[in-house]
Amino acid sequence: MDNGLVKVTLSNPMGMVTGIEYGGIDNLLEDGHNEKARGYWDVVWSSGHVDSRFYQIEGTNFRVIMEDENQIELSFSRTWNNDSETIPLNIDKRFIMLRGSPGFYSYAIYERHEGWPDLSIMQTRIAFKLQREQFHYMAISDKRQRIMPTDQDRYSGKTLDYKEAVLLTNPKNPDLKGEVDDKYQYSSNNKDNRVHGWISSNPRVGFWVITPSDEFRAGGPLKQELTSHVGPTTLAMFFSAHYAGEPLTLKLRNGEPWKKVYGPVFIYLNSVSNDERHQQNLWEDAKSQMHTEMNNWPYNFPLSEDFPHADQRGTVHGRLLVRDKYISFLSNTHLNIYIYFNIIISAYIGFAPPGDAGSWQEENKGYQFWTQADAKGKFSIKGVRAGKYSLYAWVPGVIGDYLYNVQVTVTPGSEIKLGDLIYYPLRSGPTLWEIGVPDRTAAEFYVPDPASTLMNRLYNNHTDKFRQYGLWDRYTDLYPNNDLIYTVGVSDYKKDWFFAHVNRNLGNKTYVSTTWQIVFDLKNVNPMGTYTLRLALASATMAELQVRLNDPKVARPNFTTGLIGRENAIARHGIHGLYRLYNVDISGSKLSNGRNIIFLTQSRGSGPFMGVMYDYIRFEGPPENY
Repeated sequence: MDNGLVKVTLSNPMGMVTGIEYGGIDNLLEDGHNEKARGYWDVVWSSGHVDSRFYQIEGTNFRVIMEDENQIELSFSRTWNNDSETIPLNIDKRFIMLRGSPGFYSYAIYERHEGWPDLSIMQTRIAFKLQREQFHYMAISDKRQRIMPTDQDRYSGKTLDYKEAVLLTNPKNPDLKGEVDDKYQYSSNNKDNRVHGWISSNPRVGFWVITPSDEFRAGGPLKQELTSHVGPTTLAMFFSAHYAGEPLTLKLRNGEPWKKVYGPVFIYLNSVSNDERHQQNLWEDAKSQMHTEMNNWPYNFPLSEDFPHADQRGTVHGRLLVRDKYISFLSNTHLNIYIYFNIIISAYIGFAPPGDAGSWQEENKGYQFWTQADAKGKFSIKGVRAGKYSLYAWVPGVIGDYLYNVQVTVTPGSEIKLGDLIYYPLRSGPTLWEIGVPDRTAAEFYVPDPASTLMNRLYNNHTDKFRQYGLWDRYTDLYPNNDLIYTVGVSDYKKDWFFAHVNRNLGNKTYVSTTWQIVFDLKNVNPMGTYTLRLALASATMAELQVRLNDPKVARPNFTTGLIGRENAIARHGIHGLYRLYNVDISGSKLSNGRNIIFLTQSRGSGPFMGVMYDYIRFEGPPENY
């Protein structure tokens, strides 16, 4: 494909991107790699009799869908032939080039028919491996940019607690010596993962992956995925089990038919003269192109009948109000409250396949459409594919999940007005005390500095400080003998509540479980009333959280979560994984006038990464009119 600005070479009929010529560089991709390993779609899958395997998707049939002076669209497809050793999917990879556009688009249709064998898909994506000698500067966001080490620097470094984390002991760039490199340090939430890529040294060329929509991604706006990392590698991730574990594995069972379109994503190329601000200029231009692509979504040029254009989709309008008689963001009076459009209380509204409240974060078979409410709680979700959906919402600053009690059917060209929707967040009585902010992350809690020998300097004095390596062992440094004690009314959760409830390191790869205490005073306890402890977790990994009241040694806890979570967010610097909310009723007869203590034990103590991250904890009294 060649439009005079960029030339893209693809293997026939496999559909691997073997070469990209642009800006005076013969091939932006690493031509030292095999032609199959430069630019490719891949999938990690398994079936009932086949273990998990990695497959670079190879086409077996090639077609020119369209070719004129304005557009090229090519198809590289493969059809399942009942071979039990190959993935039971039909896959059609498409590549599009437009006149006057410095880049190209790619999307794919995955399909299986009724009666086909069981299939599990753990991950699918597009990967590009760029020229090692050209691309050294990586950019993910305004504040996450840097000169990166090379893959050779990693090979010669020291592997740390897991293979992805490497201490750079002898990098080619001496400024990087002593730093830790880990691809998970560069993960992003879906809602923030719109553009990322690399900039070459000479000539000054940018290679960017732009994802204009989340509709084809899994897990909703807070699902975290990889972006770019050492290689130099850049990815368009559609879904994976990262930061979620088994719940985000796509499972197709009992002959279930299924079809989904992934993409299109845009591979954007830009260049500038050799000025001093070339990196910033290329990044700003890439962001500008990102906004253009988002504004143009859904695209009107893909030719697959499985990708509906704007006139084949619907729009839904409404307004979300939160009603909680115990709180008001506007005043001390008890009012219906609007959701203000700011970082603290901006409502996220989304359509996803029908399910229970919060089920969107584990949904991966269908499409999702998300937006944020404006200053008066109003929202408009455009470009919704025809189908039946549930409407979901969550509100930073408000506990729990909202689910509209009526499923919504969207038809081509429809415009649906839902009117006012009222969210009654979980509430039994007035707040007696709280720890943290209900925002589905542990970011507001105390995040320590890393060990001085295990830093990634990008995150020194950075808002994403939690992305530093090895923070799980800093708990032992801070609490070598006794565990965390938090005193309500005295302690400050920003300073005194460690961001992750982890195990204590005894040395020699031995870890033990830990018990945290929340100390609080009560007056006028109602022995006949029911008090409520609300535990919102931001993440869990092979953990069991047990709650005991006033006696830490009682054999049977007042509450236990049981074994939960495989998110691995502690090890992967994620600050959150899957959201969980537990509501524990406590009889007033078990409470004392004066001093009380809640003991929180993470009882699974055999490893460094087992633990939970808290989002928010609230203790409510009985209803005022009890």
